[in-house]
Amino acid sequence: MNPSSPFAQTPEPPYYAVIFSSQRTPTDAGYEKMAERMVELAQEQAGFLGAESVRGAEGFGITVSYWSSTEAIAAWKANIEHAAAQEMGQRTWYAHYELRIAKVERAYGKPAA
Repeated sequence: MNPSSPFAQTPEPPYYAVIFSSQRTPTDAGYEKMAERMVELAQEQAGFLGAESVRGAEGFGITVSYWSSTEAIAAWKANIEHAAAQEMGQRTWYAHYELRIAKVERAYGKPAA
């Protein structure tokens, strides 16, 4: 993951995208610190390819993480520290969320100048 770019540096497809759309509650209660930790932890996971994330002023956000395989995604979901963050999110930080997993078969774009 290139910290100077908001774009994930992904390989040639195929790979997988986990799309997490969420509406935050007004409660912060350590959310920013946990979000930073989850990025650090994901970067340590086998099969992690990168992530892109945005959140609007009204609390709606989308994070897309990229993975080499469905097995890597399952291992990330099962990570004990990630599982604790998920539970906290369901209980405190998210009013609503949706998670989708997709296989990326094609990818292209306009490189930065």
